[in-house]
Amino acid sequence: MLGIPRRYSHFVFGVIQSGLTSLIAAGIASFPADGALLFVRHWMVSWLIAWAAMLPMVLLAAPAIRAFSLRLTREEGGA
Repeated sequence: MLGIPRRYSHFVFGVIQSGLTSLIAAGIASFPADGALLFVRHWMVSWLIAWAAMLPMVLLAAPAIRAFSLRLTREEGGA
């Protein structure tokens, strides 16, 4: 493993989550491309642009989304 300190796990999570999400979205957006080579090229360029845009958004929004989701839910097993 990389040995990144646990206190940075939210950044690691954000990098992985934004990368995977933008990879899938870029692939869907690139699907109409003619030919496999054009598809892959368009997909990779689209993915890099989407990831560069999404990574800061995920890292900035994640704490607020987590806090909001905790306000919308409750602990199980409580009275």
